[in-house]
Formats: sequence, structure tokens, C-alpha cells
Amino acid sequence: MTSTDPRSGPAGRPLLRRFDRRLQGLISAMHPDERTRPGYARLAKEMREATGGSISGTYLWELATGKKRNVTLEQLDVLAQYFGVPPEYFLSDEVAGCIDAQLKLAISLRDTRVRNLALRADGLSPEVLDALLAMVNEARKLQRLSPVEDT
Repeated sequence: MTSTDPRSGPAGRPLLRRFDRRLQGLISAMHPDERTRPGYARLAKEMREATGGSISGTYLWELATGKKRNVTLEQLDVLAQYFGVPPEYFLSDEVAGCIDAQLKLAISLRDTRVRNLALRADGLSPEVLDALLAMVNEARKLQRLSPVEDT
């Protein structure tokens, strides 16, 4: 591959582009409030304490911002263990898609109102549940939110 080949840079290497986005997504999922989100040095310290692995705040920042592209297997293992995902999450679109769907659900369930809706719907007949889903879908359309795919 030559240096003029568009596939030679990060733009042509989707795995590299997705790695930093996936890492940022996991950090955001674990610490949704940006105001209270720990800095990379503190996050790396938490990772070391939780996993016993070795990772520095600078290295974590470089990975999360895409400045560093060569993650080691040890760091991949530390990240996966800390965030509770398989290492394949960072490497496989299929695995990442499944886990991202689970993360989206978990993040949604942080909202007390969403949990309350789900708890109150338990035990309703299938017909009533379908009617409620139709109402929620219409409300999403009115608020110009993207449709939610059935799982």
C-alpha cells in the first residue's frame, strides 16, 4: 500500500476510527454526566485498582481521542475487564452492535420514569401493550425522535 492510497490512513481503516468512539461511548455510559465524569488520570487509576492491570491516564486519553492507535493486548484486556465487555467489543462490529443495544437499554432504564412505565406495563394484556407501544411510537414521531427497532 502506498502513502497515496486512501486506505492507508485512519480514514481508510474503520477499526481504528471505531476504537476511539467505542471507548468514548463506554466512558460516557459509565459516567453520563460530563460535569462529574472523572478525568483520564483518575479513570486510569480506577481501572488499575479494579483490574490490577496497568494503564496510564495519558495512554487512556490517547486511545480515547484517537491519538494512539496501537493498543496492546494487555490494555485491551484491562479496558474490557473494567467496562465489563468482551475484548471483541472493540474489534467486531457484530459484538459491538449487540453490546451497544444492551447499553442503550441500561442507559434508558436509569431514568425513573422509563422504569416506572415498564413496571406499570407488566401484567397488561398483549393487546393493551401493543396499544401502548403504538402510542409511544406516535409520541416519538411528534417529537421527531428516531424510531426504535423492536428487539
